[in-house]
Amino acid sequence: MNDRPVEDEEMPAEIDFTHGIRGLHHIASTAKVFLPASIERSVWEYFSRKAEQKGIGLSELLRDVLKRDIARKGPGSAPPRKQGRP
Repeated sequence: MNDRPVEDEEMPAEIDFTHGIRGLHHIASTAKVFLPASIERSVWEYFSRKAEQKGIGLSELLRDVLKRDIARKGPGSAPPRKQGRP
């Protein structure tokens, strides 16, 4: 991003940033970001039981399991995503 002035012909008239705030929606790299994830019921039940046995929350357990798996395999080693439904 640069601070050079934008020429009038570069921006459509209906877009008005006069009251915009730079960086308003920026997410810091240190911020916790919560994203929904869909998992099968049996997987949810399994990890819910494990989390309860350990006395921790489900999110914490899943985060630990995923981090451990990433560390074991190394970052960037995930197989390519299949086409179609996620």
